[in-house]
Amino acid sequence: MITIAQARACYEAARDSAHDFDHVLRVLAMAERIARAEGADLEIVRAAALLHDVGRAQEARAGGDHAAIGAQRAREILDGCPPDRVQAVAEAILTHRFRVERPPRTLEARVLYDADKLDAIGAIGIARAYAVAGREASPLWGEVPEHYQGDSPLHTPRHEFAFKLVHIQSKMQTDTGRQIAQERHRYMVAFFRRLEQEVCGQR
Repeated sequence: MITIAQARACYEAARDSAHDFDHVLRVLAMAERIARAEGADLEIVRAAALLHDVGRAQEARAGGDHAAIGAQRAREILDGCPPDRVQAVAEAILTHRFRVERPPRTLEARVLYDADKLDAIGAIGIARAYAVAGREASPLWGEVPEHYQGDSPLHTPRHEFAFKLVHIQSKMQTDTGRQIAQERHRYMVAFFRRLEQEVCGQR
């Protein structure tokens, strides 16, 4: 349906290293792995992975929901492909967001969801959190209030861990995604535990 080169041309130059085209390629690789294990339609999954963040630039400029924007853009980009397959790609893109209550319904959508979320945890997830912190000039560490819900003006990687990243493992949609998430989750928890010990002078 679409090649990597064609998809790359649909993205504007990213100012956010956490959501650049390298992120898209990582999601593609993970989505292909999960799709093969789960028996999903690889062509649908590949197209959805390659186009899943194509709405981010517009969201950054004008607001809105990049998943909804991306789903519509995918329909335009894939115009000429079989309509049912275009719809399947758009559906997967529309339902890939973590913070929106729009759960993925198809197998291909669940595969994309898991692949995208897995890129937010483990070693790569930690690296992305600190890349964002560097861009925003956030502290390396910060106390997280009890029952934190993302409502503090101070949002460090530790806040992101407490508010979002620690919950991703429980949101996985496929058996394969859950297995991968368990190992990445353990690594991430151990990292932040060790970081806290170093910050407090215990290690």
